[in-house]
Amino acid sequence: MSKPKVRATLYLPEEVLDEARDAAAYLAGYPAYLSLTKLAENALRTELERLKQLHNDDCNFPARSAPLKGGRPLAA
Repeated sequence: MSKPKVRATLYLPEEVLDEARDAAAYLAGYPAYLSLTKLAENALRTELERLKQLHNDDCNFPARSAPLKGGRPLAA
């Protein structure tokens, strides 16, 4: 049985979200049955696997000890 889903609010560039919505609409029927939620979940899972391999010896990252900080992101 799958775990229940939770709501998350993210801010994305408009063009990325528009392209994702277009893809989900185009692939909504047979054979892909893709939704925007499934597209986002697949993308996050793929990127998390890449980041684990690159930065954490292919292991899960440690659990947070505090909530994520809001506000503007730090400069890269």
